[in-house]
Amino acid sequence: MAIKILAALCLLSMLLLRCSSAEEEEAVTCSGIVPMRGRAEVISITDFGGVGDGLTLNTAAFQAAIFRISHLRRRGGTLLYIPAGVWLTGSFDLTSHMTLYLAKGAVIKATQDTTKWPLIDPLPSYGRGRELPGQRYKSFIHGNGLHDVIITGENGTIDGQGDVWWNMWRQRILPFTRPNLVEFMHSGNILISNTIFQNSPFWNIHPVYCSNVVVRNVTILAPFDSPNTDGVDPDSSLNVCIEDCYISTGDDLVAVKSGWDEYGIAYGRPSSGITIRRVTGSSPFAGIAIGSETSGGVDNVLVENVNIYNTGIGIHIKTNIGRGGYIKNVSISDVYLNKVRKGLRIAGDVGDHPDSKFNPNALPVVDGLIIKNVRGENVLQPGSIQGIKNSPFTRICLSNVKLFGDWSQSWKCMDVSGAALEVQPAPCQELTSTFDVSFCANAV
Repeated sequence: MAIKILAALCLLSMLLLRCSSAEEEEAVTCSGIVPMRGRAEVISITDFGGVGDGLTLNTAAFQAAIFRISHLRRRGGTLLYIPAGVWLTGSFDLTSHMTLYLAKGAVIKATQDTTKWPLIDPLPSYGRGRELPGQRYKSFIHGNGLHDVIITGENGTIDGQGDVWWNMWRQRILPFTRPNLVEFMHSGNILISNTIFQNSPFWNIHPVYCSNVVVRNVTILAPFDSPNTDGVDPDSSLNVCIEDCYISTGDDLVAVKSGWDEYGIAYGRPSSGITIRRVTGSSPFAGIAIGSETSGGVDNVLVENVNIYNTGIGIHIKTNIGRGGYIKNVSISDVYLNKVRKGLRIAGDVGDHPDSKFNPNALPVVDGLIIKNVRGENVLQPGSIQGIKNSPFTRICLSNVKLFGDWSQSWKCMDVSGAALEVQPAPCQELTSTFDVSFCANAV
């Protein structure tokens, strides 16, 4: 009977969430690629001995609950209910056809005992851990080869307690690359919504080699000085929708990636069909970024209706010699910037290399970037577009870009061609191609 009541409450909560977001759903959205769905069965972490006192380690309880979901394979899947309380646990793996549902007041908190974090192989498109050679720590919540997974609830919290990892990084005593907070690999039909993510040891939400992923109505928080705590990093993934999120972290809010130098080139898996819409936030680094790891290629990216404040760079598109790959067909529009150091940076000299084996002749191609309807206030520098001498950036379109501030510098451009329409302050002379003016005008 208790389970039936619990199921009814969960389904009611989902219906309420849908009703409360009815106005949002009238807006343009890409979230339909992975719709919210109910589950035929509901179980609670307490059924498996979980104790939400913030002290008891619940790793075994999470593992037992998810083992049951995986092996019983209920038709329609199973919802794992996390009630209010603080549920301390080590890293754990999700399974297919499940929902991880955090009730109001529920906190899933990562243990700070780093010896309890397992190691896994590096990503093949990176060739090594992102920070250090060799293996890497498994993410706090992990999934590999999964299908139909939902993380949602009533704005419960997933807390990585990352300060122990940040301090190890600062003291240069990390033995391996830090863990992400949530990572899905080789997975599809993933929905993450109505949840707070905070204090990640490293990147927060990392779908890699995935397809059909929705991250919607989430809050991601980390201190400004927390190192490399990117918000959402779609990586070598197809059809990713990031909408209606608030992100305030110590690194890029959203960063699209696709592999690192010769390893990413060899793996050859692009990021494509990425939509970023109605994202608000602040960071000492970039608001919206593409790169710098783009060796598998990035194309068909749509960014619109974003608000970025108290940030280092508003929009940052970045690659480097040795990356190879490409960045193509990117459309960024309706951006509001306030109190940013640099409004826009498109650069071919950003990012390090995994090792000395990279090919210096592997030059990236950057082509067909449209940036329009951007307004910035309290902007210290308008921006820079710096291509690569033997691989100039082409068809760069700036349209209706108005940035205001007490200028110490104007635009800086090199090895780039394109066009600028209604840009303030006056754009670079390099953006004057007659052909590209036509391309730019047609894109407005």
